Amino acid sequence: MVRLLKWLRKPINLVLIGIATALFTISQVTVSQAVAPHDNSYEIWGSDQSNSVPGLDRLGVEGGLIWIWDSHDLEQQIESGIPAQPLGCDGQNRAGDGPCDVKAVFPPNLAEYDENSPTGNRLGDLPGLGRLHGMLTDPQNKYLNVNLFTPGGGYVGIIDGDTKEAIALFRATATNGSGPERSVHMSFWNSDGSALFVANLNGKLLERIDIVRNDQDEIIDAIYNKTASLGVGKGMEVLESAKVYRGKNAHNHDLIGQVAGDYDPNALADLTPSGDCKENGCAAGEDASQGGRGNNLIICPIISSLDHAYITLAAGGLLVADTTTTPMSLIGEYGSNVINGAGCGGVEADGNIWLNAGVSASDAGATQSTFSLYTLEDGAFSHSPNPPNSPAPVLVYKDPNNTATNGNTNGEAENTTGQFPGMTTRHDSHGMIATVSGTYIHTTDRIQNEMQVFNSQTLERTQYDLTSADGQGTGVGACAAASVTDDADLPSNDPAPDLMEVSPDGKYLFVALRGPLPVSVGHSSQGSCPGVGVVELTDNGASGRLVSVLRSSNVIDGAIAPIAGGHDYQGGEHSDTHGVAIRRK
Repeated sequence: MVRLLKWLRKPINLVLIGIATALFTISQVTVSQAVAPHDNSYEIWGSDQSNSVPGLDRLGVEGGLIWIWDSHDLEQQIESGIPAQPLGCDGQNRAGDGPCDVKAVFPPNLAEYDENSPTGNRLGDLPGLGRLHGMLTDPQNKYLNVNLFTPGGGYVGIIDGDTKEAIALFRATATNGSGPERSVHMSFWNSDGSALFVANLNGKLLERIDIVRNDQDEIIDAIYNKTASLGVGKGMEVLESAKVYRGKNAHNHDLIGQVAGDYDPNALADLTPSGDCKENGCAAGEDASQGGRGNNLIICPIISSLDHAYITLAAGGLLVADTTTTPMSLIGEYGSNVINGAGCGGVEADGNIWLNAGVSASDAGATQSTFSLYTLEDGAFSHSPNPPNSPAPVLVYKDPNNTATNGNTNGEAENTTGQFPGMTTRHDSHGMIATVSGTYIHTTDRIQNEMQVFNSQTLERTQYDLTSADGQGTGVGACAAASVTDDADLPSNDPAPDLMEVSPDGKYLFVALRGPLPVSVGHSSQGSCPGVGVVELTDNGASGRLVSVLRSSNVIDGAIAPIAGGHDYQGGEHSDTHGVAIRRK
């Protein structure tokens, strides 16, 4: 029997679709929930953006590697130094069988469908199934989403966490939004797992996949609901509908999924409820106040417990959407001077949404320095739209070295100190997580190899580093021993921390550590010890120290690219772990 969802929506192909309260467990963007003391066994899933196909001349365009480690093997690694071995995706969960190749999990013979009609395309004939940008566990700890970020690719999938097999795969909508027409930066579950929200970055669309489960919380259908789509660009047109892929997975089981509904022209229109342009320069209205919104590439829609999506934007500004309506609808809007751009960290703590701003992923980011944090009261938004820039966010912290970019009006025009450790003065706020208690908010600085920590009640700021043994500058940290050694000119002990998660028992933070050939944001994220960093939390969660690295490696990939502000690495290590997820067993 199919479980009833919390409320019903408009009919889509005679299917009533529902969605419920949204509260994420995304490292970068949510509060992790406390669990019972006996529920202490889990897996650590790392997302490696490097190519799993040899002979390519570009980074991060085909395939990717899924690294999965068991928590018991992790503890043994910490205690004995014996490296934990990754699990495979053949359903046996044997250590040493991994990592898993994305292109094996999603076989090339899957057939493409537009709604219920085959297009004649096979997955293996299409471009862009690559750049594994991140995976997130659903609230039931049964499934993980798979976000493949190769520009123009735009694929988002779902994997069974226990068997490690694919159960669904979609391709996002193509629009005239920007450049490659579509890409999936990330997607995010809501709190009861009845919806998955897709950040179609280049398509400038927030899209929704409605999830249907049975009484055992097993996913029995996934519906890419075109009617729910919300456009945030200007002059938007749909060039190609969303797609679904069907056929047998690597375990010889049928994939599920369908595409349904029709895009609503009103949801793709230029104006916000206040009558301002969603994106500056639209034909129908005036640019918004306080800097407006210069380029609405969707970075991360942070989903709150009240079903609000806080849509961070590349060039600054913020749009807040009600995700319970069909189509989804805007209920808040902010200019880039009020909330700066390129943020992809967000959590909810005590009813407040924490958002950050960082360095642009475009080439302009090579001379930017940005580390800003804001909070907004989630309860201040309802189903009715708020006036522009209301309520005003609380500015928790803005680094004095911020450059005058992405909506920030203070600071120097550029910072040309590069990204070499010990030499650079740049900052880049990115990953964010709350401790299990919700008392402390940890935010990574990708360039400075630091964690900035904020007390969620007092807003007091402290910090610790990821390069020393104690996090306070004494001794040598775990990244040094795990660093790449085949290029003497590559700085060692350079973690380059990115997205992160917290262990169910609150003992550790798990941080994605970037590699010497970063596929994305290369000007801010070159590192020397790719994998997942294990940060032991101290002082009741107020501080921490890097105690170990679950090392990832890829020497199959042969693509090379220059690294702005860093070292043009010529060695063989291509692994680039961008995200990490935790699945309780």
